[in-house]
Amino acid sequence: MTRILRFGIVGCGTIAATHADAIAQLPSAQLVACCDIIPERATLFAQRHGLTAEHTYSGLPALLKDPAVDVVTVCTPSGTHAKIGIAAMRSGCPVLVEKPMDVSLDAVMQLENAGRETGMALGVISQHRFDAASIYAHRIVTNGHLGSLVLCEAQVKWYRSQEYYDSGDWRGTWELDGGGALINQGIHTVDLMRWIMGPVHSVYAVSKTLIHQRIEVEDVICATMIFKSGAVGNLSASTSVYPGFPAQLNIHGSKGSIVIQGDALASVEFADGAPDGEDIDILLAEGIAGHAIDVAQGGTRAAETKKTLLTDLVTSTWGDAHRAQIADFIESVNTGRKPRVDGQAGKEAVSLVLAAYESCRTGKPVEMF
Repeated sequence: MTRILRFGIVGCGTIAATHADAIAQLPSAQLVACCDIIPERATLFAQRHGLTAEHTYSGLPALLKDPAVDVVTVCTPSGTHAKIGIAAMRSGCPVLVEKPMDVSLDAVMQLENAGRETGMALGVISQHRFDAASIYAHRIVTNGHLGSLVLCEAQVKWYRSQEYYDSGDWRGTWELDGGGALINQGIHTVDLMRWIMGPVHSVYAVSKTLIHQRIEVEDVICATMIFKSGAVGNLSASTSVYPGFPAQLNIHGSKGSIVIQGDALASVEFADGAPDGEDIDILLAEGIAGHAIDVAQGGTRAAETKKTLLTDLVTSTWGDAHRAQIADFIESVNTGRKPRVDGQAGKEAVSLVLAAYESCRTGKPVEMF
C-alpha cells in the first residue's frame, strides 16, 4: 500500500499554487504546511489551500521542525534552491525543487551531494518529461526509429511584460534568477533537447537585452549546439516576442521527424511507416494519469511509402504534468528508486545553460565535459 506523504511548500509565489493543486488531486499526497519570508503571502496561500495558521510559517527552520512534514517542495527564487534543499534534506526530508535546480554549478553540485550524503530523495521539476508527446518522442529516438539524428530545432518565443520583471526584486538578476529567457523560460526545452537528443559536445551562443528595462539578463538568446552524436541543434529563447507563441521542438533524423508544439505532438513522419509497437499503443501503455488523450490519425499508407501523421495526439491542461511528476516522486520515495528527473538530470540542464552563457560572455564556443 502506498504511504501518503505530507508536503510542506517553501515559497508561496505563483508556481506554488500549481504544486498545491497537483498535490490536492493525488490520493498519495497531502499538503500540510507552507512557508514564505513574506508572512502575508504565506497566510493568503494557506487560506486558499486549506492550511491552518498552526502550520503556516514565515521562516524555514520552523517548517522543518514541523513533525507533520514528510517532504519539502522548494518554490522560491532560483538562486535559493540549493540552500533550502540542503537544509531540508539534512533535517530528514526528501526534496522536490522547482526548475532550475539552482543558478550556479557549485550550488547544484552541493545540492546533489547533500542528497547522496543524507540518503534523501532529490527530484527536480521538469514536468514536460511527463507529457505523453515527450515520452513518445524519447522512445522513438531511443529505439532508433528516426535513423541517424541530424538536426534539433527548439523555439521558446514567449512574451513577458516589463511589469513581470518589476514584480519581484529577484527577477532579471544574475544572483537569484540566474539569467533570463534561457534559464528561466527556456530551461524546460533545454532539458527535453538533452533528454531526447543525448549529450552535447559544444555550444556557441549570442544574447541581447533588447526590450526590457532594469534587468541584468538577456531577453533574447540564440544558441547552436553540436551533440556528441554529431547532430546539430539550434535553440532560440526570448521573453520579448509579442504576443508569445507555444514552445516548439523539432527532431529530425535520416528516417523520420517529430514535431512537438505546445506540449502536444503536432507531426510525426516515418520514411517506412510507423514501426510496430511504437505507435499510439505506447502512449496508452505509458500514458499519464490526468491526461485526456484525444487522437486524430490521418495521412496515407501506401505499399511504397508509409507515412503516419498524428495530430493533436495529447490534449492536456496546465498542472497535469506537474501532478504526474509529483506522483512519480512519491513513488520514488516509497520504493527507494530514483525519481525520473533526479539531481543528475537537473545538473545536466543547468550545465548546458551555463555553457551557453559562458559562450555569450566570451564570444567563443564552449565545450561540454
